[in-house]
Amino acid sequence: MRPLYVAPSPLGGRGVFTPEEISAGDIIELAHVILLSAEERTVVHETTLHDYYFQWDGDRAAIALGYGSLYNHADKANAEFELDYEFEQIRFIALRKILPSEEITTDYRVGDKEMKLWFEES
Repeated sequence: MRPLYVAPSPLGGRGVFTPEEISAGDIIELAHVILLSAEERTVVHETTLHDYYFQWDGDRAAIALGYGSLYNHADKANAEFELDYEFEQIRFIALRKILPSEEITTDYRVGDKEMKLWFEES
């Protein structure tokens, strides 16, 4: 696994950073997930976990392990994520070269640029 670390983020709260350069196209992390049913997802909406889950296969939810649920959003993200239903994991991939000490970000609206975010962007 690639060395990563969590630190205070200028985007708010905590973020995931890299101590070493990551090349475009490199896999940053394979985050295994805990899957929740559609009913459990409804309950999660009323908790702090609301901000940390991924929509999974329609109405289900996935809580990413590792650093997966801690990547912050950016419109011009330097990484993307792919949901791997077969292996029940989320693959995080560098979209461009990411420099040491740079925060790794994803666009939460992947596949749906019209999606309304649930927070104010800074």
